[in-house]
Amino acid sequence: MTPLKFHPAVFQDIADAYNWYQLQLDGLGDDFINELESAYSLISQMPQSWPKFGKKARRFLLHRFPFAVVYFPFNNELYVVAVMHQSRRPGFWRNRKV
Repeated sequence: MTPLKFHPAVFQDIADAYNWYQLQLDGLGDDFINELESAYSLISQMPQSWPKFGKKARRFLLHRFPFAVVYFPFNNELYVVAVMHQSRRPGFWRNRKV
């Protein structure tokens, strides 16, 4: 398994999505987090399995929610730069640095 490292802004990405889903239906935010944790596990186990997204990044699409995890390899780790909504602000994460 390849360890994951997170850009600090990812935590705000997650919090915003979690809060929005919780407002829609109690427990839906928790479902979002659970699916996100499953995604992290799969990414860590098989990082090359998901399609490239730009030059170096890769994108894992969540199944139940319209979000993607954007990550790229960096120093024997996987660096998660964004948890992004698939139809809002495309490319907002491109300025996030290691």
